[in-house]
Amino acid sequence: MAWVILVAAGLFETGFAVALKMSHGMTRIWPTAVFAACALASFMLLTVALRRLEVGAAYAVWTGIGAAGTAVIGMAFLGDTVSATKLASIGLILAGVIGLNLSGVTP
Repeated sequence: MAWVILVAAGLFETGFAVALKMSHGMTRIWPTAVFAACALASFMLLTVALRRLEVGAAYAVWTGIGAAGTAVIGMAFLGDTVSATKLASIGLILAGVIGLNLSGVTP
């Protein structure tokens, strides 16, 4: 269950990064409100997941999901450039997340 909570935290991290971009320097109220709500939810869920998971692995997974998710959203919807190097790098992030999960980090 802690892994599911951690994945949700990572998805909210993606949400707050994208909302931060959409807020244009926190000058637009609704994207700024979405940013704040997603950031709060992300940190709260990460805190809950850390009750059961090792901090190093959990933090790496959380940031990995956030980084990969934000990169994918940026390329798919926000006009960020798509390149083979970016896609391979996202694959490496996901491989690391999966590797950490399979390494037995859950006590």
